[in-house]
Amino acid sequence: MSFLSANHSVPIVLMPLYGTEELAQKIEYYLRETYNKEECHVVNPEIVRFSTGDAKAVLEETVRGADVYILVDVGNYSCSYQMYKQQVPMSPDEHFQNLKRTVSAIGGKASRVNVISPLLYSSRQDRRISRESLDCAMALRELENIGVKNITAFDVHDNRVANAVPCTGFDDLFPIYQVIKAIKKNYPDVEFCEEHSLFISPDLGATTRNFKYTNELGLDMGIFYKRRSRTKVVDGNYVVDVHKYIGPTLKDKDIFIVDDMICSGTTMLDVAKYCKREGARRVFAVATFALFTEGIQHFNAAYEEGALNAVFITNASYRREEITSAPWYREVDITKYIAIYIHSVNAGKSISKLLDPHEKIQRLLHKK
Repeated sequence: MSFLSANHSVPIVLMPLYGTEELAQKIEYYLRETYNKEECHVVNPEIVRFSTGDAKAVLEETVRGADVYILVDVGNYSCSYQMYKQQVPMSPDEHFQNLKRTVSAIGGKASRVNVISPLLYSSRQDRRISRESLDCAMALRELENIGVKNITAFDVHDNRVANAVPCTGFDDLFPIYQVIKAIKKNYPDVEFCEEHSLFISPDLGATTRNFKYTNELGLDMGIFYKRRSRTKVVDGNYVVDVHKYIGPTLKDKDIFIVDDMICSGTTMLDVAKYCKREGARRVFAVATFALFTEGIQHFNAAYEEGALNAVFITNASYRREEITSAPWYREVDITKYIAIYIHSVNAGKSISKLLDPHEKIQRLLHKK
């Protein structure tokens, strides 16, 4: 099956790795229905695993001349494989290794190889504080060296890590429009004005992403100052010594706490409970990635106590069933966003309006 068409357009091949199959199907649907992309095809790579744990990627169809988009979810811990007759869950390292295997299987035959990894591999290890590794930068360099031309992620922990590959395309997408749309859909009575709403950054590191919302909506922003210990480490994180609020009054306002990911969720819950004690009307959390490494029982308790009304989470990465069925869970769908992005890149169009969807947000807010 040849992917070179008579009109010389470059066809799209979606290549989902473990855990992204459903995402690929939805993206293909939007590409075909919205943009009439008939030359959009899904090729499922097979990862052949030997009994010793070694593996190889095999492609059953050619992708010669195609614009390939490999979808990978490095945070999907529901995937597993057999090694020495034991079931082994896949870590981010193994997802990343499968990504490299797949690029190798393509063998340079595609017109262009793009990687869409909503949760960027090792994004939390993006800078060096002491004598430690720079995993994210090393991973990006590896992808560049094996022929990947464009890397796409969502809400990168610190997008300055793109400096590691200055000659490779790197797009950091931010689902601000999708989040606001989901908020208005689920809570149409929310008023985005200074009198009734306030965005709060749970720490200084999340200030930039919260500022995107406040700048777009014309709102004030509060900040929780968090100082971590330089010596005490628990579960890979430096222990928080000081955590206090700086900003406008919280009383009688809808509070939105925005961060890139929820791991243990301790910081976010501390912020939510503080806001409620200070008289907040409702408290909403927003996260691009819902990891919940310590379980969701504390979020369930906060919801039952009235300290937390809802958590808006994208479908950019795996969410286990107990999360999606929780009473506080609200989904933010980004599949159409990815489809629009792929269409723009494939057609050689600007993605400026995707990176800065000001006009779409204003139309949404003023829609009767």
